[in-house]
Order: sequence, then C-alpha cells, then structure tokens
Amino acid sequence: MSPTPTGRLFGNDLVLTRTFRAPAEDVWASLTDPERTARWFGPWKGDAAPGRTVQVQLMQEDGQPWMDFRIDACEAPSRLALSAVDTHGNWELDLVLGESEGVTELRFTQHLADTAGVGEIGPGWEFYLDALVAAREGRPLPRFDDYFPSMKDHFDAQVV
Repeated sequence: MSPTPTGRLFGNDLVLTRTFRAPAEDVWASLTDPERTARWFGPWKGDAAPGRTVQVQLMQEDGQPWMDFRIDACEAPSRLALSAVDTHGNWELDLVLGESEGVTELRFTQHLADTAGVGEIGPGWEFYLDALVAAREGRPLPRFDDYFPSMKDHFDAQVV
C-alpha cells in the first residue's frame, strides 16, 4: 500500500508536517544530532552555527554524495533554516517545531523559486519525513519507489 501524500503548496512554499509524541528537544535532536540524522537522512560534519556551512551526506541518494548546507538560522529547539545550491537549483528549507502537552509538530517548508519541479520534490520530502518517523520509531525505513512516481500527481495538481 502506497503512503498518502500530505504536502501542500502555498504559493511557492511547499509545506509538510509530521507529529511526534515527544518533547520538542527530542525531535530537535533527531534533526540536528549527526548520529541521529544518519538514521534517516545522513550524517553531517562541520561547525554547526548560524552563518556557517556543514557538509551533509545524502545517504538515500545514488552515490551517497556530500552536500554543503549553510545554516541560516538555528534557534534550538524551535527553528532550523538551511540553504544549499546544487545542480538541481537552490534549496531553502525551514524546519519549525512547536510543542503542546508533550506532542511536537514539525512544520517543514521548502521555499521554492518556482513550482515547476514540485511533482518530483514533494514526493522526495514525503519520503524523507516518513524516514524520520520510521527511524524515531525503530521501524525499517520506507522505500522511495513507494513515493515516486505515485505521489507526483498530488503535487502537480496543486500548481495554479
């Protein structure tokens, strides 16, 4: 059974959310601790501070390449903003955590320059965020083939 897409497009912002029964500090560690990010996205190395650049290994991508991410904002445990440039374009990411009564919501936003590739980008982030959930719950990681191309139409249909 294919997972259900959850992402929504608001103008040029692609927004996805996930909810965790955990304090914000614990979810924050899953997003920022290199040993924990390695479980679902990839490890990172470097001097992690606002205005600095870290290298992140993209473990789920072909060849497991390393990519430079600039830390634009780091407000533990509530907001992490990152940016990167690669052959696919600019990546401006904003991860915001909000906690209420022991439940933390992650609001993941990618600020897109345009919406032309959202049908490919959206399924990728659905995959990675579901991998985060699986890693936190000790379950096997999902398979990317379950996300793309089956979710492409969901994202493409949101482009106006």
